[in-house]
Amino acid sequence: MTTVPIPEDWPATEEQAHAVQDALRARVILDEPGPPPGQGHVTGVDVAYDDERDVVAAAAVVLDASSLGVVAEATAVGRVSFPYVPGLLAFREIPTVLAALEALPCPPGLVVCDGYGLAHPRRFGLASHLGVLTGLPTIGVAKNPFTFSYDDPGTARGSSSALLAGSEEVGRALRTRDGVKPVFVSVGHRVTLDQACAHTLALTPAYRIPETTRRADALCREALRKTYSA
Repeated sequence: MTTVPIPEDWPATEEQAHAVQDALRARVILDEPGPPPGQGHVTGVDVAYDDERDVVAAAAVVLDASSLGVVAEATAVGRVSFPYVPGLLAFREIPTVLAALEALPCPPGLVVCDGYGLAHPRRFGLASHLGVLTGLPTIGVAKNPFTFSYDDPGTARGSSSALLAGSEEVGRALRTRDGVKPVFVSVGHRVTLDQACAHTLALTPAYRIPETTRRADALCREALRKTYSA
């Protein structure tokens, strides 16, 4: 487990964080298809918080994309690096998530975030932020639609509908299980929306939520427990 300090130049105010988003957003790449689903590595990242101690634990879990077996995993724990502000949650998580990714012994391949990419009020959620900083292909798969609207997709697995900000498509509502509430997929960096949805379906053979997220969620919670049981 890696212990992470808050970077010295980390934004301390909403205005500073918005300026960073504005500067980095122009570097998001939207015209690359990304890696093919079911090949190479795919990595889930997630975080767990201890609000009383102001601590966040991050986990990165690498899966073999064809078998969904675990290849490698790493965790990091650090101080929460930014106040809770809707739309700026990435600034609370990025230092520890980066540390977990950097501690992996193998290339992560595609990174799947439990959250948003372009489906964000400023079009720069965690998946986009992480993708630009690392150069890795990233997608966001969220459990709710944030502030955006959508028509309910068909009931069959694989059905989808546009996730909309007005008339702009910022992602898709995607049904990963027959008759079960959809997840909300958006592009982060260096992946098309069609490919992001294809990856999401490949990662959900048995559950609504991608295996990458399920494994990373369990690991970061375990890391948080071990930090204080020790």
